[in-house]
Amino acid sequence: MIFERALRRELMSTAGAVFTTLFTITLTVMLIKILGQAAGGQVSSQDVMALIGFQALNYLPVILILTGFISVLLVVTRSYQDSEMVVWFACGLSLTRWIKPVLRFGWPIIVLTTVLSFVVTPWANQQSAKFRERFEKRDDIARVSPGKFQESAVANRIFFVEGISGDSTKVKNVFVNTFNNGKTSIVVAKEGEMQVDADGEKFVVMNKGRRYDGSPTEPDFQMIEFEHYGLLTGGQSPVTEGEKSVRVQTSWDLFTQNSSFSRGELLWRMALPIMSMTLMLLAIPLSFVNPRAGRSIGLLVALLLFVLYSNTVSVFQSSVSQGRMSFMLGWWPVHLVVAAIVVALFFWRLKVNSRYHPATMWSNLRYGRK
Repeated sequence: MIFERALRRELMSTAGAVFTTLFTITLTVMLIKILGQAAGGQVSSQDVMALIGFQALNYLPVILILTGFISVLLVVTRSYQDSEMVVWFACGLSLTRWIKPVLRFGWPIIVLTTVLSFVVTPWANQQSAKFRERFEKRDDIARVSPGKFQESAVANRIFFVEGISGDSTKVKNVFVNTFNNGKTSIVVAKEGEMQVDADGEKFVVMNKGRRYDGSPTEPDFQMIEFEHYGLLTGGQSPVTEGEKSVRVQTSWDLFTQNSSFSRGELLWRMALPIMSMTLMLLAIPLSFVNPRAGRSIGLLVALLLFVLYSNTVSVFQSSVSQGRMSFMLGWWPVHLVVAAIVVALFFWRLKVNSRYHPATMWSNLRYGRK
């Protein structure tokens, strides 16, 4: 049908513009956030681009859901504003005839959202966690950026170095402030070098420096000059791997597990493709506007509904994760309510000329009609 082909073309062009806008905004925010983490020494500067890519894959399902929802909303709203819907209804066609072309346009978005939610996003979270964990396991000196103060992994020591060699083993103009058992110790040295002893313990050996213990106003203040001074930065015991986050686990692992956290994460992954379909259907009757009025209010209401929908799903997810609600009780009520709203809005628009429609009844009451 010519109408369906023209509608799909318009939906695809609108979706391309909406996706580009949303993805650019999301990418900019992630870039600022991750660059700030790299500047603060929380992640490696060499991993910035990889972390941005993984985070982009993590947010992509939500971006696709918003793309489908806003695209259908804008296209149908434009049809109302250009009085095309008046011609459509005058020809005896129903609003339900829009469902088929909208679903034909939206099924790739639904399928892609499903694949991203169940397969790609867990993999991206897993890779991002590996990059961050690898950086956290680096030595304190190796994590220091030249010219910046950096807190140690155990949060009781602050490093500052003026420069680091290419292999990250030699540093110059070292400043180390250690707080232990209520006492402060400061070590300054012209240079230092990473070394590993026979037991596998890692030290930074500093040369030609001074150590200050305590405060100059206290009677036990000490100042020691040294030629060589070793500072322990890492032990030989391996780092035990804690419990993995459910966000990095595969969907099959979540299915096989019976913990509340895995059920909560599984609920969220199932909710994303359902939200993608229901929101596109919701956009059809929600797009009604007066041709003489603007469409900003309608778009604002639609976005507020999306936020309410998403946050309600998150509340149910938290309830399942905390064991306050079973998975079988938590995964369907929100979507059922939204589906009921979709049916009610379609009924509202289809029966707008009925004498029992609220708008018709209000008009009759206002003008004294029977």
